[in-house]
Amino acid sequence: MTSTAVRGGLAALLALAVALPAGRAAADPEPPTPTATAAAPLPAAPAPAPGLVPGIPLTTDQPWHLDTPDQVLPPHMYRPSAAEDAIEPMPAPDGLDVLVEYVPPSEVRGAVTCTKKTGPYQRQVERWLGLKVDGKQSPADCRRIRAFQTKQGIRPNIGFAGPVTWTRMRTISARKNPNAAKKCPTRAYRLACVDLPRQLMWVSKGKKIVYGPVPIRSGRAGNRTRVGWHKIYWRHKNHWSSLYNSPMPYSQFFSGGQAFHGIYGNVYSPPGSRGCVNLRVSDAKRLWGVLERGDRVYVWGRKPGT
Repeated sequence: MTSTAVRGGLAALLALAVALPAGRAAADPEPPTPTATAAAPLPAAPAPAPGLVPGIPLTTDQPWHLDTPDQVLPPHMYRPSAAEDAIEPMPAPDGLDVLVEYVPPSEVRGAVTCTKKTGPYQRQVERWLGLKVDGKQSPADCRRIRAFQTKQGIRPNIGFAGPVTWTRMRTISARKNPNAAKKCPTRAYRLACVDLPRQLMWVSKGKKIVYGPVPIRSGRAGNRTRVGWHKIYWRHKNHWSSLYNSPMPYSQFFSGGQAFHGIYGNVYSPPGSRGCVNLRVSDAKRLWGVLERGDRVYVWGRKPGT
């Protein structure tokens, strides 16, 4: 079911958007109850990632290959019927969650075995692999990066230190103890932790990790995911954004129109969402079974590049 659009034009939309809450302090205040407001349509989102393209082009004849923009304003809330909740959102099509690196167009067109180009995460990848950290791509660097990409199933495995390769490394490092730096508070209740600098999220209960960590895609520059304490105030399994006419499966709203939800696209793709915390559909489905209405959310830091 779709949200009901508010009549009144772009001026009213912008005024409401300005009124959305800013970041909150790192305490446990009760977040304000969102108003049941929807929005008039806005222009389509700009094309992502100028200068970088997926290494393996996706077809454009299926809607789940499109970027999924997010709601800016709080959704129109209602109690879904049992019949609606019984319907499971469409699963991600086969191959959608394949790790596809974003690489320069010139590296896709030719038969490149090992790239000579320096990727945007060259230094981070060098440090993670224990290589000399100089931020310059060398044949030895490329061979080591390629070996990692091949093992992890990242395509194309040409040694380009792009966002997918670096995010995969961060996820692997966080598996054992995602909260090693103690950035997320420890609480006796369930707490969804959203790490914007590392683009990861998990759920803890006390010192135990009950979900994750999993990769996420948070808000882009100008639409950053709001930091601080929040609360899951509405869950809608089959949500559809009337603002952007886009599916938001397994939506769990925690701050205005910002929600955890799955996307039929690549969570590694730059530049980011319109504020929501995007997850792979399979991860969003598992998170739906972990969190409940009233559970707390803590968001900190800043997404790189925003």
